[in-house]
Amino acid sequence: MIDVDAVARAAARDAEDLDPALLGDLLPVLSVAVASGTRIRKRDLGTFSEIGKHAAGRGVVLRSLIDLYLSAAWRLWRRLPEVSADDPKVVARAGEVMLRGVSEVTAAVIEGFQLARRDLVRAQVAARRELVDDLLLGGSHAVPALLDRASQFGLDLAGPQTVAVVSAEQPFTDASPLTALIERSLLGAKADADALVATKDDRLVVIFAAPDREAIDFVVDRLTDVLPRTGGAVRLSRTAAVGDWRMGVGRPRPGPPGVRLAYEEALEALDLGDRLGGQGPVFDAAQLLVHRVLVRDEPAMRDLVTAVLDPLRTARGGPEPLLQTMEAYFAEGGNATAAARRLHLSVRAFTYRLERIAALLGHDPADPAERFTLQTAVLGARLLGWP
Repeated sequence: MIDVDAVARAAARDAEDLDPALLGDLLPVLSVAVASGTRIRKRDLGTFSEIGKHAAGRGVVLRSLIDLYLSAAWRLWRRLPEVSADDPKVVARAGEVMLRGVSEVTAAVIEGFQLARRDLVRAQVAARRELVDDLLLGGSHAVPALLDRASQFGLDLAGPQTVAVVSAEQPFTDASPLTALIERSLLGAKADADALVATKDDRLVVIFAAPDREAIDFVVDRLTDVLPRTGGAVRLSRTAAVGDWRMGVGRPRPGPPGVRLAYEEALEALDLGDRLGGQGPVFDAAQLLVHRVLVRDEPAMRDLVTAVLDPLRTARGGPEPLLQTMEAYFAEGGNATAAARRLHLSVRAFTYRLERIAALLGHDPADPAERFTLQTAVLGARLLGWP
């Protein structure tokens, strides 16, 4: 007969003297699962999720809580009768059931803990809004104070952070069900994102840890998956639609000042995306560095566009078809066949357009020596809204 109370007390001492009651029925549930060779019931897992919520409300540290569960599990394991069985297959089977059971239970505890912590955070609306404003707009606040305040909302600003900003036809608000859905998508038990979801000036703002490119892609992919789209597959029909949307993503930087700079870059990326008329919907500041350089000296860029492209105004049908032709040609690395396919033209029609461009401008798009000038001018035309 296993003395579960003794096991629970010993595990509690291992976990910084936490209350053994936080284990709930873990030990009997695991014992029954191993003996029967079955998985833990969903009803029991729901109980452990509630324990996680309760622990979060009491201010228990999640690391200590998981330490309590793991310590109880390994202490229980060596006392199980199946471990002493003569048949190695029985022991192996018991180990598989035990590992799976511990994994499922701890996942339920973590999920309950995280959901409760996020609920507590959302209850602090004023403090949350003030933090977001201070991070995005900057100010005279001491960096250590901001780091401490951010940590209370599950955001560690010590490492690299970046910001994603989503602009849509319909405004985002803190009370929107879609905002809450996005937050759950990023911060659920299966997600690895360390993020703060908020709204600012009718836009959705996500401040998140960005230690590497994979972390950025993870958050962007999650946002892209959960945001509804018009004119495409129907998704999330139970939520408030926001219509067409675009997303700007800043470059990662450390500390609160880095968050503000990343926010400004994300807004600038949105603006550049609108100017370029790209299909989007995601515009990454790291991929728009050349575009940012070009718009910094607008008078010089306007002179270049006028000097190089102005003859296109005389073309039959206007300059737009020929601008599209050069864009497709440059995007395909000078491959006329691929560029023609992109524009749904025959190769013959496409090469005729290239010849027409060369005749009008005196610059041949197929000439590598002149391609840079033309490509820069075309890019500048899009940024300036020319003509």
